[in-house]
Amino acid sequence: MRRAAFLLLSVPLGFVGYAARSSTYSKIDRCLAQPDSAWNYRTRSCEGAPDGPVDRIYIDKSEHWMAAYRQGQIIREFRVSLGPGGLKPKEKAGDGRVPEGLYTISMHNPVSAYHLSLRISYPTLEQSAEAAARGVNPGGDIMIHGLPNGKGWIGAAHRTMDWTLGCVALTDDEIDEVWKLVPVGTPVDIRP
Repeated sequence: MRRAAFLLLSVPLGFVGYAARSSTYSKIDRCLAQPDSAWNYRTRSCEGAPDGPVDRIYIDKSEHWMAAYRQGQIIREFRVSLGPGGLKPKEKAGDGRVPEGLYTISMHNPVSAYHLSLRISYPTLEQSAEAAARGVNPGGDIMIHGLPNGKGWIGAAHRTMDWTLGCVALTDDEIDEVWKLVPVGTPVDIRP
């Protein structure tokens, strides 16, 4: 996880300065800083954030998109950053890829190195067995998390590159919202 923070923070200062000035990212960050507000990526507008728990999370890796559902309806959408290992499924520890499959949220981590985090139940027993058969470590500690502690100022500009070590990253304001809405046991479906 420290390497991911280094990758994110080693971006040339000119890039960060440009991204921070971007009107789109500034609008998103201003919206998310308002209590009970959410950015709608389809309408490109700031809207009220829905109340109540989420009962399913869907992550589309190729679209860098995450949706939170309640009773079959999308209640919130997010643009996310992933790992720099590409869009193939995670095969082993250190490959920088996000796993694919059906999981659950297995815990809330309030002392995360990335603001807050929600642990995803990767690897499954089958994925562990497959990795053992290949003689590799499947990895673990796959999270939905915010930005590295103390770097929340990067905000929505973090989405300009894939920088995690195989996790799914949101802004700090977004993970604050998701943290409150997503109980342990919530299904997570990660697709290519």
